[in-house]
Amino acid sequence: MTNTFPEISISTERLVLRPLDEDDVPALAEMMNDELIAAWTSVPQPFDEDGARDWITEYAPKERAAGTGLDLAVTEFLTQRLVGVIQLTKTNWHVRSTELSYIIAPWARGEGYASEAALAMAQWLFRDQGLERIELRTAADNTASQQVAQKIGCISEGVLRNACIARTRTEDGALAEVRTDFIVWSLLPEDIEGVTEQLAEAGGFTAFSDWN
Repeated sequence: MTNTFPEISISTERLVLRPLDEDDVPALAEMMNDELIAAWTSVPQPFDEDGARDWITEYAPKERAAGTGLDLAVTEFLTQRLVGVIQLTKTNWHVRSTELSYIIAPWARGEGYASEAALAMAQWLFRDQGLERIELRTAADNTASQQVAQKIGCISEGVLRNACIARTRTEDGALAEVRTDFIVWSLLPEDIEGVTEQLAEAGGFTAFSDWN
């Protein structure tokens, strides 16, 4: 029987990670048209509400049902506003590993939301799902994503040369693909212990989860 992720909601001091729903369509579509998201992800551009709805109602449920991934909305605890998306892909239940990525809306950047959401997800994966390895891949020039990986305790394992396709805006306004390197990061259960303690001492968050 294929392992699958449960329907999960994870809360931190400032955030709630929960399944995407159709109410998120407008905010998700708006967020995905940001220039940095266009540059560092493979999300189709322009990204419209039909694409957002397909992601929420078709792609995400299929990934979870197949046991290969999980897509969660990241929302502010107080306002319930959509902050971003955190995604698990390429999950291998035999090896007990998965690949994690995160997207943060332009207005929410610089607040530490990506690291807070990623660390909460990692805590849940290691403690409740029994995973033993989380992998992250960041484009060589995507320093913001690399800072998140470092902040949550990831270890840089090396470079996949010429393995990433990024996008850049040309003079006529079109998006052109450019090849670059991937930096590979890993996170193991023991890597987050000190990080969690540091956040607690600094008035950080305590993650908890409920699922059915």
